[in-house]
Amino acid sequence: MKMPRTLWTGLVGAMLVGVAACGGTDSDGDTDSNGRADSSGESDQLTIVTTVAPITSIAANVIGDRAQIVGLVPEGTNSHEFEPPPSAAAILSRADAVFINGLVLEEPTKALAEANLDDGVPLVELGDRTIEPDQYRYDFSFPESEGKPNPHLWTDPTLVKVYADIILETMLEVDPDGSATYSANHEAFVALVDDFDAAVRTALDTVPEENRKLVTYHDAYAYFADTYGWTVVGAIQPADFGEPTPSEVVRLIQQIEEEGVPAVFGSEVFPSPVLEQVAKETGAEYIDDLRDDDLPGEPGEPDHSWLGLMKFNFVTMTEALGGDASSLVPFEVRNVVPDEATYPQ
Repeated sequence: MKMPRTLWTGLVGAMLVGVAACGGTDSDGDTDSNGRADSSGESDQLTIVTTVAPITSIAANVIGDRAQIVGLVPEGTNSHEFEPPPSAAAILSRADAVFINGLVLEEPTKALAEANLDDGVPLVELGDRTIEPDQYRYDFSFPESEGKPNPHLWTDPTLVKVYADIILETMLEVDPDGSATYSANHEAFVALVDDFDAAVRTALDTVPEENRKLVTYHDAYAYFADTYGWTVVGAIQPADFGEPTPSEVVRLIQQIEEEGVPAVFGSEVFPSPVLEQVAKETGAEYIDDLRDDDLPGEPGEPDHSWLGLMKFNFVTMTEALGGDASSLVPFEVRNVVPDEATYPQ
């Protein structure tokens, strides 16, 4: 599912044209209270760079239209191994702030940012500022021996509110004139996440307690499980993103049978014939379209958002494990402000 490098390089070039059109006003140029262009057609709009799509979506909700928001990691890509092309350096050199997940998720992108950001431009590792080392989760996909904690904090809505807090704090420093806009957007987004969290808890509470167990291909739900009282039985993807050994597969089959897990979840980004075979061996239902960071729908659509992503996943998990998602299905997926961020496809 990775985007061909030549296509991505061309896309970056196209984004640069758009970013250039949005930035670079003369310091004497006049703008309105929202930082918009004056009658000369120029603009001093900020450029904010993000990495994976869920972070881009969260940032877009807090920042709104006061900045051009540019994601760097194409959706449907293995973000753990994504190598940004050299042309991405030009975007980073214009950035006023960069938000990455951190927790050793996007190291090549982080290195490129560090090499190209102007002095004083914040490079914010959201995950590292959200939890302390004693809260890091390690597992089969992210073993402690590798020194890489599980980075998927955005699957836990309570931690996403902390991401939003950090984005707000950063933007108040970067653009104090926009404080009223950022604060209002942040307040509305946190309220939306709280409402969603309540609907999620109602749905998850209908899952029989003995079924609140997750077997996935890529382990993206460690922090979710801590918050909502679920158990991650196992994940099948090793730390090197290869295939598990036969002995590892046998152990997982034994775990699934011992735990009585009714369904196992594959990943849209990491299709796994091995996990499908594990499901057949154990009699568990195989659900192959759980999403890690690839947003549903197309950019600009309401479903193409962090909220749309998590609603899809939580409805899928609830129904597959014997629960009733009727409290969650009608929940309105929306952004608190229009999302005009750039999401590489």
